[in-house]
Amino acid sequence: MAKQNVAEQFVDILVRAGVRRLYGVVGDSLNPVVDAIRRTPDIDWIQVRHEEVAAFAAGAEAQITGRLTACAGSCGPGNLHLINGLYDAHRSMAPVLALASHIPSSEIGLGYFQETHPDRLFAECSHYSELISNPRQMPRLLQTAIQHAVGQSGVSVVSLPGDIASEPAPDKALQTALVTSRPTVRPGDEEIDALVRMIDEADRVTLFCGSGTAGAHAEVMQFAERVKAPVGHALRGKEWIQYDNPFDVGMSGLLGYGAAYEATHECDLLILLGTDFPYNAFLPDDVKIVQVDVRPERLGRRSTLDLAVWGDVRETLRCIVPRVRAKSDRRFLDKMLKKHADALEGVVKAYTRKVEKHVPIHPEYVASVLDELADDDAVFTVDTGMCNVWAARYITPNGRRRIIGSFSHGSMANALPQAIGAQFTDRRRQVISMSGDGGFTMLMGDFLTLVQYELPVKIVLFNNSSLGMVELEMLVSGLPSYGTTNHNPDFAAVARAAGAYGVRVEKPKQLAGALKDAFKHKGPALVDIVTDPNALSIPPKISREMVSGFALSASKIVLDGGVGRMLQMARSNLRNVPRP
Repeated sequence: MAKQNVAEQFVDILVRAGVRRLYGVVGDSLNPVVDAIRRTPDIDWIQVRHEEVAAFAAGAEAQITGRLTACAGSCGPGNLHLINGLYDAHRSMAPVLALASHIPSSEIGLGYFQETHPDRLFAECSHYSELISNPRQMPRLLQTAIQHAVGQSGVSVVSLPGDIASEPAPDKALQTALVTSRPTVRPGDEEIDALVRMIDEADRVTLFCGSGTAGAHAEVMQFAERVKAPVGHALRGKEWIQYDNPFDVGMSGLLGYGAAYEATHECDLLILLGTDFPYNAFLPDDVKIVQVDVRPERLGRRSTLDLAVWGDVRETLRCIVPRVRAKSDRRFLDKMLKKHADALEGVVKAYTRKVEKHVPIHPEYVASVLDELADDDAVFTVDTGMCNVWAARYITPNGRRRIIGSFSHGSMANALPQAIGAQFTDRRRQVISMSGDGGFTMLMGDFLTLVQYELPVKIVLFNNSSLGMVELEMLVSGLPSYGTTNHNPDFAAVARAAGAYGVRVEKPKQLAGALKDAFKHKGPALVDIVTDPNALSIPPKISREMVSGFALSASKIVLDGGVGRMLQMARSNLRNVPRP
């Protein structure tokens, strides 16, 4: 039997760690690894057109599956292109292993062609970033990188010179056990006792939930019922906590709606569950605050805490629910549910008034129709910008749908690359990229990846020929919009020229039929929808407090763009309010 080289051993370890695909662009220093993949049946090389797409795709696959995923770039500029997607994966807590192949080991530090120092470059967007300089390092170093990525839920980077990858692997390589899943974390007894005591002493409790409530929906609902607490959420908590939630009071933040802001400010105990919500302007400073998070470094970095609880949300709630005294007073909860429904009633007309005749098409109407026609287990990938607004307000979660975006890193152009990674996990599952024309054109070359692999991703393109969110930020700051207009082609024609299905929609009455036809198409499809660039209400007066596009005063006035089926849910929840 032929002796393994380092590249072959590297690939074998990835396979044992559960990696099914390596996304990247081939190149000289990477060739030994790519060739090893070619000869290994349990892992596939996924050829993309830009390494940034490789990192975004790997991050999305990790978020869908919960497993370790991988991407790669060749030396110098090749692996440097990974960095933006890796930042996003790291901040999304997606376990990703990145291979940064390197120049010949004998030339490192001598200004060689394409020389960079990837072990330094990726330090800020990873838990672990190290250089393999000797074949004997590789098995242990790669194992350590994998355990960092999985154990700490983020990125690890391994830099591997091409010549080292081609060298013979050491004899009797250790077949060490690999960490491929994380344990649950239970808080200490002292913290549990303190939390139970604070809840029992509070009259008005509000829960504010983030992505850390994934897998804890039943426990959150049980807890909310026991203490009669309204439940708000951040954007990343939407898909996990909004559905089947009779305590829902909406979302806080720039894209917020409903009564979440009031519920977090009018309580006397606010419990933050699994959220690293970054906008402290939306958090109160005059109520008691408890934060529960599995990442201890996040505790207290947004607001001053009265109690910090280090633990999984689900395990924490399982510990405290049997111990807290059940509350019978629903007055605060019912007041917030009523405020929530009233707030939604006030904005719903923004997308219902004459939408079937309005040209250019209301983007709110597009999102509403999309929500109704999409599959119950669809994966939505959402471009940063105005598509975040439409997804936050119109895509209805149900416990089976997924909504993935660059919600923490806030990068443009994420939706199409993330759709690639999501679709590779299951070709039969509907994957919809909610793309803006600005984000789509930034990495449009990888539309060809969909065609090459016949991935049935459906791109719903909100084409307002502008960078809508940037324009909004300028207007909120009192500045005239400048440099935000895009001169776009007929994207449907571009899609057809590339070998995909493409249709352009300019009138509302064409919309439903166009989406249905695209969804029925077996391969990749693009629906180019010409939408109204003036869809947002702009405040008549610009105040000093609104200069920051993310200020509270701005968000409560500017983003008045409808709420889709959430009004129906709020009305339904009101039926639970006892009548006097």
